Amino acid sequence: MLRLQVPLPDRYTVAPLEENEARIRAAKELLGDQLLILGHHYQRDEVIQFADARGDSFNLARFAADNAAATHIVFCGVHFMAEAADILTGPHQHVYLPDLNAGCSMADMADTDSVDECWDVLSEVTDVEAVVPITYMNSSAALKAFVGRNGGAVCTSSNARAVLDWALGRGRQLLFFPDQHLGRNTGYQMGFTEADMRVWNPNLEAGGLEEREIKEATFLLWRGHCSVHQRFTPDHVRAARAEHPSVTVIVHPECAHEVVELADEVGSTEYILRAVSSAPAGAAIAVGTEIHMVQRLAQENPDKTVFSLDPLVCPCSTMFRIDAPHLAWCLDQIVAGQPVNRITVDDDTAEWARVALRRMLQIT
Repeated sequence: MLRLQVPLPDRYTVAPLEENEARIRAAKELLGDQLLILGHHYQRDEVIQFADARGDSFNLARFAADNAAATHIVFCGVHFMAEAADILTGPHQHVYLPDLNAGCSMADMADTDSVDECWDVLSEVTDVEAVVPITYMNSSAALKAFVGRNGGAVCTSSNARAVLDWALGRGRQLLFFPDQHLGRNTGYQMGFTEADMRVWNPNLEAGGLEEREIKEATFLLWRGHCSVHQRFTPDHVRAARAEHPSVTVIVHPECAHEVVELADEVGSTEYILRAVSSAPAGAAIAVGTEIHMVQRLAQENPDKTVFSLDPLVCPCSTMFRIDAPHLAWCLDQIVAGQPVNRITVDDDTAEWARVALRRMLQIT
């Protein structure tokens, strides 16, 4: 998806970090309770230090909705997260993204045209009434609206199993997008095998599948992935165990299944945070998720050895675009009464996306 971020004035880009930090603090003081800064766990430290709340995308969006006094919501995350906040917050609340280029490559792997084309093919070769579409939270508002219109629901990495159990109680097949790995790992957790799954490649005719494969599959998994979590390999797990024989390996369910099979624990960012925090002093913990979160966990748990599974480390390159200069600029524009980078979802899309989100909440 094309998003164009205007270049920042030099006074932000060439200023030392301390100067931009001072701007951010001044804006926060001036705006007071009208301002709410949300920081995703993967944000860099220079940004997360100013967050009024930090967490995963859905919990942050709900936090914004629960804080009605805040009229300016600055979401330090990526585009789909800001969309979710706009969907869930009130009409008097405005949501901003400090850098419009902060998208999500995984979310962009399932665009509405490709999904509509997939749905048309399914309608021709199988009973589409028996297909339940499920989209991961890491998707556009348009995709959330699609599943809302077609009897499906949203899921998070925390509640994917509950949502998929619900879906298979309503239909015979699942169309799961955009992350094939979360879908596959959840399917295995439910007792299914690779024989029950097929990957839908949106770049190929009919997803690259034969009609028989489409009809027989229980899970149709969209060919999407997280560029960060796909980096982790079984060799990383084996290397961590060789260096730290008593290590506990915790990975995110967006990792490939062969990595998940070798890990000791698998869970969302919130799960990882709790697991590391509750581990005993002296524990060695190898974590398979974005490096800024891992480094922060290591800093906040100095009595433990917390390190990344990938020794070359890998930041979320799109999340990394949110930095102190962009945050300072965004806040200064709000203070000046000329807000920039507002994220809005049209009413029809927002209403159907809320339908899909409500279904998720009713399920879980």
